[in-house]
Amino acid sequence: MRKLTEITILISLAFLLIASSNDVKSPREAEFYEKLDNDAVRCVLCPNRCVLPEGATGICRVRQNINGTLYSLVYNKPVSINIDPIEKKPLYHFYPGTTILSLATVGCNMRCNFCQNWTISQSNPDEVRSYEVTPEQIIEMAKEYNCKSIAFTYTEPTVFYEYMIDIAKCAHKNDIKTVWVTCGYINEEPLRELISYLDAANIDLKGYSEDFYSTYTTGSLAPVLRTIEICKEEGLYFEITNLVIPDANDDPEMISDMCEWLKEYIGTEHPLHFSRFSPQFKLTNRPPTPVKTLEMAYDIAKDVGMKYVYLGNIISASEDTYCPHCGKKIIDRYGFTVQEMHITDGKCDFCDYKIFGEFE
Repeated sequence: MRKLTEITILISLAFLLIASSNDVKSPREAEFYEKLDNDAVRCVLCPNRCVLPEGATGICRVRQNINGTLYSLVYNKPVSINIDPIEKKPLYHFYPGTTILSLATVGCNMRCNFCQNWTISQSNPDEVRSYEVTPEQIIEMAKEYNCKSIAFTYTEPTVFYEYMIDIAKCAHKNDIKTVWVTCGYINEEPLRELISYLDAANIDLKGYSEDFYSTYTTGSLAPVLRTIEICKEEGLYFEITNLVIPDANDDPEMISDMCEWLKEYIGTEHPLHFSRFSPQFKLTNRPPTPVKTLEMAYDIAKDVGMKYVYLGNIISASEDTYCPHCGKKIIDRYGFTVQEMHITDGKCDFCDYKIFGEFE
């Protein structure tokens, strides 16, 4: 079997062969918007609800009012495409050890000042090299490289909603799973439609206060919490990630309140990832998250009762999976690599306890 690095290089070459850089194509009409007076429109895809006069783009930079009609400027125009281990999303209980075709366009509906992918998430479509790749071609890539699933990731996939939906429809026709890696900033109607074409998600719960969201993201907390509730209501498999930032969202009381909310509204089985912050974008005056802070968050979550808690962006025993019933290690990981797995038919090999998630 070829190494991931080799596969990534090969798929990049194949991608370039079938794609034309920044081809001029007619944009795709967007979904979820309202026409207003004087050829203005209101986008209702996300809680920003941008009102756009003729020629304007929304906060996301990729949805534009052209002659009174809202268009997506990034349909069929990914700027990044790679093969990743699914653990990188991170998803630890959704077909662990498999590979996932990951893609993104430019754009985001938030302005996080700590964004790790800011060169594409905070750019305009004409500022980053893109390629013309259809949903059908994405599926062919996934099949060629034996990827069990496709991830909409790196930036905020909600802003390329139409492209994501069409890829997901094609994926399901070809028995390929779909994964949404998201900040969760989306309105209820488009979310419920999207969920019908998804198999899993990782939702980034960035902090547990409105003040944190307004200061660091320009978004707000309440819509993200509602997204989590709806995903639970609809039965979508998902995991939660919280990037722990020094002097921003690392207060023990905030972390405890967040864990208590998760316990009340989604239960204790959805995996929870605390990830280490590294200085990025506009937030370079903070140090990386101390390991002891991550360990503190881990202990708080376990004390609240969360069954599966992981620490990200560090190498430690906290990346392994342990059976909540017998305590035995059932998935041994090193970084994003699964070394051993002791789960059969979704149950612990040692005590037959049902493990939350989806496994091969």
